[in-house]
Amino acid sequence: MMLDWNAYPAELSARVKEMSLLAPNAVTGFIALDKGANKTAHLDAKTRELIAVAIAVTTRCDGCIGVHTERAIKAGATREEIAEALGVAIALNAGAALAYSARVLDAYATINSATEGNQSKDSPGAAGRRPS
Repeated sequence: MMLDWNAYPAELSARVKEMSLLAPNAVTGFIALDKGANKTAHLDAKTRELIAVAIAVTTRCDGCIGVHTERAIKAGATREEIAEALGVAIALNAGAALAYSARVLDAYATINSATEGNQSKDSPGAAGRRPS
């Protein structure tokens, strides 16, 4: 077992209580947001929790994983349905890595172009040469 998922909620709850004393408005706002998101008109509880489990994985939130896995089970989600939702999370994270890889290449092209432009302004024939 990677984490004691049965003990974790109590440990997390203790820290959330501590946080609510230190930053009450933030915790109150979070609770209101959570309650609002649970009142959906077009999604049933199981679908909402399957989405939440997948998002919990993409955001790497252990507390969210514990809470929403338990809620998904209570809403009737099977292990297989949860696994399919996790497959979507895996694909989404891979897709995000691919999209951000394209951004790195774009950044490289822009930065390299500017660097080459500055080199050619500084000395004739400097463009295209790499610094030693």
